[in-house]
Amino acid sequence: MTAAALRIRSRVTGTNALILALFLFTVAAPPARAASEGDSFPFRKGTARLSIFAGNATAFDRNYSLFGLGVGYFVADGIEAGLDAETWFGNSPHIEQVSPQVRVVVNRGGVLRPYIGVFYRRTHIEGYRDSDTIGGRAGAFFLFGRNAYFGAGLAQDVHLNCDRTVYASCTATYPELLFAVVF
Repeated sequence: MTAAALRIRSRVTGTNALILALFLFTVAAPPARAASEGDSFPFRKGTARLSIFAGNATAFDRNYSLFGLGVGYFVADGIEAGLDAETWFGNSPHIEQVSPQVRVVVNRGGVLRPYIGVFYRRTHIEGYRDSDTIGGRAGAFFLFGRNAYFGAGLAQDVHLNCDRTVYASCTATYPELLFAVVF
């Protein structure tokens, strides 16, 4: 199985991400039906993820749009190893990020599947020294039958070599929304 996902991330406000996620949910989600124990668990060993994500962020008191791609693979039931890359555009300096990560999804039956995860992020900012960030995320996936799910959660960043000329704060918390179709 492969999951294609659209992830929305906003560091400025979660309102735009929430509106887009609700739109995707109402337009693209297949009819909801109750999940049963016999339903496919989309987070099984061998399942792959391909993500496309978009959002907005602020850096240097400037607004940016961001776009990214990600891949993931469930190395065991409920345990995904992944790699995401994103580029920030629409302002200067140009910013790029690469982020390996691990996520654990709890298969507890029903339509709600909690998750937690950790990540490392390497950030390249044009004209500045590269920086390192570690972080965590937590949330829940809501299953829609056997082939779609919606996720909502929070992520927390901690900049390891925090340069106060670059970052207004050495930590950041932001919402993450995700819509995925498994095929």
